[in-house]
Amino acid sequence: MLDYASLAALAAVVREGSFDKAAAALGVTPSAVSQRVKGLEERVGATLLTRGAPCQATQIGAKLCAHVERVRLLEGEVVHDLPGLAGPAPGPPTIRVAVNADSVSTWFPRAAALFAAQTGAMLDLVLEDEAHTADRLRSGEVLAAVTADPAPVPGCKTYPLGVLDYAAVASPGFIARFFPGGLDAESLAVAPILRFDRRDQLQARWAREAWSASIRPPTHWTPSTPGMLDMTLAGLGWAMTPVVLAAPHLAAGRLVELPPRLRIGVTLYWQRTRLTARLLDHLTQAVRSTGADALARVEG
Repeated sequence: MLDYASLAALAAVVREGSFDKAAAALGVTPSAVSQRVKGLEERVGATLLTRGAPCQATQIGAKLCAHVERVRLLEGEVVHDLPGLAGPAPGPPTIRVAVNADSVSTWFPRAAALFAAQTGAMLDLVLEDEAHTADRLRSGEVLAAVTADPAPVPGCKTYPLGVLDYAAVASPGFIARFFPGGLDAESLAVAPILRFDRRDQLQARWAREAWSASIRPPTHWTPSTPGMLDMTLAGLGWAMTPVVLAAPHLAAGRLVELPPRLRIGVTLYWQRTRLTARLLDHLTQAVRSTGADALARVEG
C-alpha cells in the first residue's frame, strides 16, 4: 500500500517550494515533512526531490506527485457525493492548471469565474509560456493546460480553443525616436524590443513575416503582460501585444501599430487528463465556452 501521508508531504514540498512552506500548508512541523519525504525516498530507493530554492521533483518524484493530484481530485468527487466521509472542514477542492500569462490577462479570468461560480472549487494556476505549458501536463504537475502545442499529451484530451491575435505596437514617441525616416529592416534590427522571457519568439516571428528580417535588437526582459504593456506605453521598446489589450490604446493614439500592420495569431488548445472527474468536466466546459466567445475562430 502507498503511504499517502508521505506522498502528500512530497507533493506539498514540490507545490510550495520548500519544507517550511509545505509544513505550514499541512499543519505539521518541517521536521515531520522532512522525515516523511526521506522515508518515502528510502522505500522507493530513489531521490524524489532536488533540494534547493525552490525544491523540485525528480522525474520519479514528479510521477508520484501526479498520482497524488489525481487521487486528491477523485477523493473530492467521492466527498461531493458522500459528504459524511469528509473529515472536519476539508475545504474546497483545488485543480492545478498551467496557463500562459497573456490568457490570464485577457480571456481566462472569465472562464475561471464561471467555473468557480458553478462548483465553488479553487484554481492553482501555474504560469508558463504557451509553447511550454504542455510540458507541465506531461510531467504530471498539472491536470490541464492552455497550450499552443497541438500535439496530444499521452493520456489527455485536446480541444482547440481559438486564436489569440497580436499586434506589433509602440508609443508615438518611440516611433519618432527610432523610426524617423520610416520603419525598415535595418531600423528594426536596432530598435529596442520587449520580450516576456527567453522563449518568447513573437517579435522575431513578426519581423520575419512582416519584413523578412532576422533581428537580434537590444531587449528589455519583462515577464509580465501588464508590465510589458506599461513599458510599451512608456516608450521603452516595441512589443507584440494581444489586440484586445492594445485596441483602446491604439484608438486613443497612445500606441501606434507598426507597418505593415501585420497581425499574427497564436492558436490555443485546451488539454486535460482523461481522468473522469466532475470538476475537470466543469472546468473544460467553462474554458471552451469562454474561449469560443473571446478568441478568433480557428480556420479550417
